[in-house]
Amino acid sequence: MKPFTALLGAAAGTHAADQLALATLPLTATLVLGAGPDVLGLLVAAQSAAWLLVSLPAGAWVDRLPRRQLLIGALGLGLLASVVAVIAAATGIASLLGIAAFVGASGTVVYVLTSVSLLPSLVPATDLSRANARLELARAIVSLAAPFVAGLLAQHLSPTWGYVLAALGAALALACVLALPRVPAPSSGTARPSFLAAIRTGARFVIHHELLRGISLCAIFWNFAFFALLAIWAPLALGPLGLDPARMGLAQSAYGAGLILGALVAPMASRRLPPLATLIFGPAVSVVAAGLFLAAPSQAGTPNGFALAAAGYFLVGFGPMLWLICQTTVRQLVTPLALMGRVNATVQTAIYGVRPLGALAGGLLAAQAGLQSALLLIAVAFALSALAILLSPLARLRAMPVSAGAV
Repeated sequence: MKPFTALLGAAAGTHAADQLALATLPLTATLVLGAGPDVLGLLVAAQSAAWLLVSLPAGAWVDRLPRRQLLIGALGLGLLASVVAVIAAATGIASLLGIAAFVGASGTVVYVLTSVSLLPSLVPATDLSRANARLELARAIVSLAAPFVAGLLAQHLSPTWGYVLAALGAALALACVLALPRVPAPSSGTARPSFLAAIRTGARFVIHHELLRGISLCAIFWNFAFFALLAIWAPLALGPLGLDPARMGLAQSAYGAGLILGALVAPMASRRLPPLATLIFGPAVSVVAAGLFLAAPSQAGTPNGFALAAAGYFLVGFGPMLWLICQTTVRQLVTPLALMGRVNATVQTAIYGVRPLGALAGGLLAAQAGLQSALLLIAVAFALSALAILLSPLARLRAMPVSAGAV
């Protein structure tokens, strides 16, 4: 099996396991354990906390340890989490289900950081954009399918069967990882700084690099806006838009369709367009989407309200997916291999740290000042994400940067 084919198979299995666990958690908590909204909130928080708490140390591990071993360890955590989750459901212990959620998500954090950092060692720099697009396409497809599959299993068998299927996904990924070549750690044979000093080095590199700083600021504002949108979507759809739950879900599923189309179009866009076009288009089209969400309530009770919301979700999937693939390639090219894990971890921590803030701000503003005010906040945050690109050297990037290699 070719190295990239193995990594692609591992990506599909890992993200399938992660998304199935994500979709199965609330079903298991509600239908099996009888948990209320308060307990469910704590369980979801335990799952999302891993991205914030584990990313920085995981980035340092990626730059210190053999990456194939890290991938194996990460997938081992995923398998362990599925087993613990089934035990938690059988014994009725909600806290044990929370531990399983945190452990499984921690494995996904380590896997994502390691695979993104490993990719430049497996494919030539000229193929990075296409490789990133194929990996993101696999993630988009399983992200779209996992909630539907978990729901079917919960309805016809038991919610815990979602964890069984997640374990199978992790096992498939593990089999693919075992086919990867053994690549030594980037820092092997060199003097290592302390763990905290290593993390600080990665953070300083991101802050002082103009391209990485622009990418990070854009991602922070965009994720703030998107999670504010997710926080108010249900009251917006079921209230002013007048949608029923089925049409509400259908409108939101346009986001997954946008992700998939964006991943399919990305390789062609990278060949025919300069990076600046894609990097500007992603956040700019999100501003257009915010305008569609703002206009949708005025069309409540008509097919136009549903269509505007669905189009908005499609755009925030399509454009940002193109942006994500392009900026990931830029990030991989400008970052020395020995810093790859810590740089990716710094960006990831900033993104995941702002997500709960966006959800909190959107929900509170909607409760205090109304949904239209929250939509205006979302539009402003999307606009700031576009401004972060326009004011950075990314807006003048006519060709991909030269690879920093092992510098």
